[in-house]
Amino acid sequence: MELRQIQYFMEVAKREHVTEAAVALHVAQSAVSRQIFNLEMELGVDLFFREGRNVRLTPIGKIFLEHMEEAMTVIENARREVDEYLDPEKGTIRIGFPSSLAAYTLPTVISAFSRKHPDVKYQLRQGSYHSLIDGVIKGEMDMALLGPVPKEEKKVHGHILFTEKMVALLPNRHKHADKKSLKLSQLRDDSFVLFPNGYILREIIMNACHQQGFQPNVSFEGEDIDAIKGLVSAGLGVTVIPEITLIDSLPRQTVKVPVVDPQVTRTVGIIIPTDREMLPTAKLFHEFTIEFFHMLGSFQN
Repeated sequence: MELRQIQYFMEVAKREHVTEAAVALHVAQSAVSRQIFNLEMELGVDLFFREGRNVRLTPIGKIFLEHMEEAMTVIENARREVDEYLDPEKGTIRIGFPSSLAAYTLPTVISAFSRKHPDVKYQLRQGSYHSLIDGVIKGEMDMALLGPVPKEEKKVHGHILFTEKMVALLPNRHKHADKKSLKLSQLRDDSFVLFPNGYILREIIMNACHQQGFQPNVSFEGEDIDAIKGLVSAGLGVTVIPEITLIDSLPRQTVKVPVVDPQVTRTVGIIIPTDREMLPTAKLFHEFTIEFFHMLGSFQN
């Protein structure tokens, strides 16, 4: 079994089309077909169902693909590890992050790190809370910034960088728009704009509302912070979001109002896997990030 065969197999499995895979690989279609045929002959099984020009994985093909994806991750990590031990200052860091940390937190720490380590490269992936944790566990990312920091997940280790407040974002014509602060219960009759089910920020807000004795009426949903802010700006509802997402500017025709009863907060931190050593460049960034926010917190205090 050759590495080239595995690469061709994975590309065909991804595209379910031999010609499209050949184009992506910049090789002749016949070369791809030949390598797939040789791989199936060596394994003694059919990896694909042929359906005209299209193909799809057989049940055993799906199992084989899962194992090959794991194997390619190991090979890629080995290559990176060799390169980074030769020169950690020129390595690549794979970082996951949610939309709520995309505008300020992540750019701030990367900018500071890059000033000290200008040749380091980054692979950034935005995702939902649970997909980020899963990506770190599977080795698809070296680490992830996220909030809140998971407490029960044994396969990742989390370090809290800071705790942030959640604030209400209201249309500027809202009846509470001129208040200096408000109780969450004062929004019980409003329409809410929240993340969809399964998103951790939705869970935080829903739990806080339930503690105040009401079920929020969710009229609109958005899959990232900018979408939610835009819907509030359009006057379609209210929301409660991390204050840091409003640090640079407020959306037009909105106001932010602190929520004081209850005070809704979340921890923000960085997670790494517990079952494998970080590569040298990733370790540099992880240690820098913890120290950076420690110093920032000391300065603010």
